Amino acid sequence: MSAVLERPRTASLRRERRWALIWSYVFLVLFAVLFLTPPLYMLVTSLKTSAEISAVTLPWWVFHPTLENYFGLFDSEAYRTFFRNSLVVSLSVVAITMVISILAAFSLSRMRFWGSATLATGVFLTYLIPETLLFIPLFKIFAFVQDWTGIEMMNHWWVLIIVYPTLTVPFCTWIMIGYFASIPKELDEAALIDGASYFQVLTRIFLPVALPGVIAATIFAFTVSWADFLYPMAFTTSVDQMVLPAGIVTTLIKGDVYNWGQIMTAALLGAAPPLLIYAFLMDYYIAGLTAGATKG
Repeated sequence: MSAVLERPRTASLRRERRWALIWSYVFLVLFAVLFLTPPLYMLVTSLKTSAEISAVTLPWWVFHPTLENYFGLFDSEAYRTFFRNSLVVSLSVVAITMVISILAAFSLSRMRFWGSATLATGVFLTYLIPETLLFIPLFKIFAFVQDWTGIEMMNHWWVLIIVYPTLTVPFCTWIMIGYFASIPKELDEAALIDGASYFQVLTRIFLPVALPGVIAATIFAFTVSWADFLYPMAFTTSVDQMVLPAGIVTTLIKGDVYNWGQIMTAALLGAAPPLLIYAFLMDYYIAGLTAGATKG
């Protein structure tokens, strides 16, 4: 009798799983179409000449493919300057962000002191303030520093290394606090009893265990500093001082004339470094999370 009752239940479960799988594929296809359509259109447009882009033809097909947009950008000294400035700024911001975030997160999660919990919450709330509200006060601060010290703070690419950590440090610190707090206290207590210093506890215990968090914070810091648009437009005006997002719209858009071929090409090439980082680090990141979830 029980076997007879079990058969309809098993068939119902199989039916539910089959429908769940079908709906999963439906939403996966919709997700892929939604997010892959813009890059595909950018790629197709980058392979067209200006005449073909302006012609009334099928927009998703290249009738006369060409690489002149790519060669034009590679031969452009301005574009190479934008790319170089973006790379230097992003790597510098990542280094500064990770040093500050790791030390701050370790202090707030392990070195308990008065107000540490409130300070940790305040660090995260700082990230919630949008940059559209911050760039005007920062602009005024830089103007005051310039008047007071005589150091010209505006229209230099290195000023972005100063302002970008206001976006990256709070969130990265919050990420690292969560990873450090999940590490058992017995590990650092045993290390301290054995005579290790706090710096040794951080470098030999916490960082290896929290490596997935370090990678996640690094990816976030690089992506923000590489792709941010508002701060470069507000703090740099000369072509030789601009980074990639601001330089593309400044040099390739002149009045109401849009050089769509090179704009799409520049956007694709500018997206290459973050894509490479995700391609090489995401597997390691997922493997680290899986190892941490199954450990012990």
